[in-house]
Amino acid sequence: MARIAGIDLPPNKQIWIGLTYIYGIGVTSARRILSKASVDETVKVKDLAEDEARKIRDIIQNDLLVEGDLRKDVTQNIKRLIEIGSYRGMRHRRGLPTRGQRTHTNARTRKGPRRGAVAGKKKVKK
Repeated sequence: MARIAGIDLPPNKQIWIGLTYIYGIGVTSARRILSKASVDETVKVKDLAEDEARKIRDIIQNDLLVEGDLRKDVTQNIKRLIEIGSYRGMRHRRGLPTRGQRTHTNARTRKGPRRGAVAGKKKVKK
């Protein structure tokens, strides 16, 4: 089992898919890493040679910002936007979409579940 950047890659997947399990690596960057390391994309993770895994590990460690460091950078950037009071920071603080999407309808992922209708006053019977 290959362990890269603190993540155990799934053994039955091809290596280019397996690398996408690492936070900060998508399909394009996975393929770029594999071409740089001169590793075949279609080889399964369990069939990966140790020297190939070492090459991939070195490239990721030296060239990319992944996992914990990347998460820390993203949260620091969001905190900075909130502190300076920018429009994007305000949207983050309120839990609304930050990139101009409409919110009249949709945006349920960001806004959360709908609030139920507030019950009106109960009529008193005489």
